[in-house]
Order: sequence, then structure tokens, then C-alpha cells
Amino acid sequence: MAEPKPPFLRRIAPKIRAELAHAWRILITRGPSQIQFWFLALLIGIAAGFAALFFRKGIDWLQIALYGADERTLASQAALLPWWWVMVLPVLGGLLVGVILHKFTPDGRVRAVADVIEGAALRDGRVEKRAGLASALASMITLGSGGSSGREGPVVHLAAVISAWVSLRIKADGVTGRDLLGCAVAAAVSASFNAPIAGAIFALEVVLRHFAVHSFAPIAIASVAGTVINRLEFGGVSEFSLREPGGLAFYWELPAFLILGLVSGVVAVALMKSIFWAEDFGTYVQRKTRMPRWLRPAVAGLLLGGLAIFFPHIIGVGYETTSLALTGEMLLHEAIVLAVVKTIAVAITLGGRMGGGVFSPSLVLGALTGLAFGLIATEVFPEVSGSETLYALAGMGAVSAAVLGAPISTTLIVFELTGDWQTGLAVMTAVSLSTALASRWVDRSFFLTQLERRDVHLAAGPQTWLLATVGVASVMRPMGEPGVPGEAEAWALHAKGFWLTPNATLEVAMPVFERTDASFLPIVAPAADGGAPQLLGVVLEVDALRAYNRALCETAAEEHS
Repeated sequence: MAEPKPPFLRRIAPKIRAELAHAWRILITRGPSQIQFWFLALLIGIAAGFAALFFRKGIDWLQIALYGADERTLASQAALLPWWWVMVLPVLGGLLVGVILHKFTPDGRVRAVADVIEGAALRDGRVEKRAGLASALASMITLGSGGSSGREGPVVHLAAVISAWVSLRIKADGVTGRDLLGCAVAAAVSASFNAPIAGAIFALEVVLRHFAVHSFAPIAIASVAGTVINRLEFGGVSEFSLREPGGLAFYWELPAFLILGLVSGVVAVALMKSIFWAEDFGTYVQRKTRMPRWLRPAVAGLLLGGLAIFFPHIIGVGYETTSLALTGEMLLHEAIVLAVVKTIAVAITLGGRMGGGVFSPSLVLGALTGLAFGLIATEVFPEVSGSETLYALAGMGAVSAAVLGAPISTTLIVFELTGDWQTGLAVMTAVSLSTALASRWVDRSFFLTQLERRDVHLAAGPQTWLLATVGVASVMRPMGEPGVPGEAEAWALHAKGFWLTPNATLEVAMPVFERTDASFLPIVAPAADGGAPQLLGVVLEVDALRAYNRALCETAAEEHS
């Protein structure tokens, strides 16, 4: 006869005791450090939140002092001012911006989101501190004096400066430095737009470019902290208010939102290409005329001022224009004209290196595009159409998602900015099509295309950009070491042009290996002061491949941790 089984609780009691003991060991050995890191994330979130708040309040203070109104009524107030005042303010602002950037940056260029993405990928979460602070001040002056750009770019970089300072003080490794950077970015975006969910997702999707589980908790903590800072000052209201709740007419409108997504993708590409063209044209004019670089933003300010006399809606981040579009308080021709003029103004501002970001302009342009499309659609098919403001909301998300290359976080930001969660189907439909289309014409996003134009190749993924993080000096073998070829073979390759400098990376080395059948490449210090070049050592192809494999494994481990 079989022995009776012990009671269920008695059978599982040893397992429970073992699991509790294991949990206690983890809490003792790992818990305090993890809790300390979360506390550090909270502090960074608070600091980044206050930085975003002060930046926004600084812009408001300048706009009130110069135009007599904040961003909510800036366009209407500017239309009442003397034309010469509207024209001269961007010129003076641009002149001041040019002087600041000339003095405190090596290239006269404002730092923004693209530089933060580069810092996360290639610099262990570090960004330039001196240039970053100067860029924040320059962008504040740009937006306060009439520039047509957004505040999110400089705010994100300003928050990254805070996290970089902390990472330097605690000597953080690459993983920790990137996590702290994500915390700062999430808090800054959340504090800027009162969007805690989207802020956290933006940091993961756009900046870190992965969704590692280990980084989500601290980033979420920082994002909530940034939102609290915003709501203590502005309350818990949404940034924009819709005229009426959105709704779909029995899903018959979904094909129209598919078409809107395609149109929004084209508009987003037009915006990005216009900025890049203006940047190249400005550089060409600057070189041909030998214009000092500090004067370039002032010239851009002159063009902006002339445009603002006739179209004051281009001034600032475009809050008032976006609100008018989302509430349907514009005619069709007004929406189309303002969309074109806004694109030109943003291209002048950013191409003229005045400062600011591209996210807010993409929201404005998207709302205008969606409203124009909606006015046409509801006029042609009135029996199966809902509100034209729903199209404005979907267009706002579709254009900005295509520009940022961030469909998830941008969709969430649109919801949180408006407080309307009933129109998700329409917004997601338009966003998916616009992002897919625009990514075929640019390198995935505006920011990654900016980096590609600087020969920083992040768009293709870690298998490409990781090569730039491994220096050949770290895998160099000195001459005379066992297994190292002789000097005669090394100099023979040097004579054929197959050699590397000591500061080269695997990004340079691997194509050279591809062009030759050699199993090694000499590392040679170029001749200096008339002397002969110096053979420092060699890098074996097998060592280079091992280093590349280790880097890939470490990245994969971080992204899946």
C-alpha cells in the first residue's frame, strides 16, 4: 500500500524557505546598490525637471519682456507691435546667439538631441558640458527673441549635461552612464510636455534606442519626478485642448487616415530636407562670402524678422498656432499657407544655427497638415466623416513621429498633450504609415540623419557603430612579441598603403583588412618635424574580430538585461 502524500503546504514549505533565503541574499548583496541607484535616478529626475522648468520660464520671461506676451498668445500680440520691432528682435537675438556660440563652442553649432544620441552610443553616456550650457542659453535667446524652433532639443541636451556631470563624479561605467542619461532625458521631456509615459518611452526609443528591462524602473522614476516638477508649477492640465471629443464614423474613415499618414510622411521629409538644404546653403554662403560664423545667426534673424512681419505665427514654438489648428479655428488656405511658411521659418532658424529643437515645429506642421487634409476630407465625404480636428490631431502625431523616428513615444506624447485617449486608432494608423514612408527617404529620423551627415553612423545599428568604439591601440601587439610578423613584412604593407595610425578605430581598420589578404596591419606613427615614421606594432585581424565580437556581446547583454 502506497504511503499517503504529506499535506500540500508541508511539501512546498522547503521550496518557500529556499526562495525566501535566496531573495534575502539578493536583497543584502544587490538591493542596497539598486535602491541607491534608484534614489540617484530620482535626484537626477528632479534636477532635470527643474532645468526644463527654468528653461521654459526663461523663454516666457524673454517673450513677455520683448513681445508683451507668453507663448500662448505670442502670435496675436506680435501682430499688434510695430513692424520694425518685430523685424529687429530676431536680428539682435541672432547676434547675441552667434557671439555665445562662437565663444563657447568649437564649431559654432548648437548641441541638441542628436548629440545626446551620439553620447549614449559612443561616449558612455557623456556629452559636452561647456558647449551644452552655451547651447541652452543660445536656444533660450533664440526662442525668446523670435526664432522658429522648439524647446525640447536644448532641454534634452541640458538634462544630459546634468547626468554627464554625475557620471563623471561617480566614475560610472558605460551601462550606468547610459542609464543615468536616459533618466535625465526622460525627466526633461516629461517636464517640458507634462507627459510622463511618453517621456520614459522617448528616452528608451530615441536616445538609448533599446528597451532593456533593467533601465526601465529608474527611467520611469525620473520621468515621474520631472512630471511632478511641471505640475507643481502648471497644474495637471493637458497642454492643448480639443474643441470636441474625437470619434471615428463607424471606422469608415480609416482609409482616409492611411492617406493622411502618407501625406504626413511626405510633409515630414520636406521639413527635414528643407533644414538640411538650409544648413548646406548657409555654410556655402558663409564660405563664399567669408562671413564670420558669429554673424550667421544674425543674418538668419534678419530673414526671420522680415517673414514675421507678414506671418507672426512663425515666432516661437508655435503653441498658439497648434491650438488654433486642433480646435479647427482656421480656414483651409490659412492652414496650407502657414504650413509652408512655418517650414521655411524652421529651415531658416536651424539652418542659420540660431538654436532650438525640431519636435515642436513638427507638431505645429503636423497639426496644420492634418487640419488642411481634414477640411478637404470632410467636405468631400461629409456623410462618413467625423471632425476635421481629429485629422489635425492625427496629423500632429504623424508628422512628428516621422521626424523623430519614434512612433511609440510620439503617439503617447500626442495623447498626453491633448488628453484625448479615444482617438488612438486614427493616430496610430496615420503614424505607422508616415514613419514607414519617411524612413525610406532619410536615415530613419532627423537626428540619425544629422549624425550621418557628420559621418557618425548610428542608423544602421550597433553592428556598424560599435566598430568606431574600439581603438586599434587597444588590440595592438608590440613588435617582437611571439606571433607578431617581422618588421620587414610590416614595412612592406606600409609601402603599399595598408597601415593604420595609433588613433584609428576598427571602423577604419576593417575595410583595410577587406582590401588586402594580409592577416595583420602595421600601426605607424606618421613622421613629425622631418623625422621618419615610427612602427609601433601591429593589429592582427583575429584580434580585431575578437574585440568586435566582445563589443557586440556586451551590447546585446545590456539591451537584453
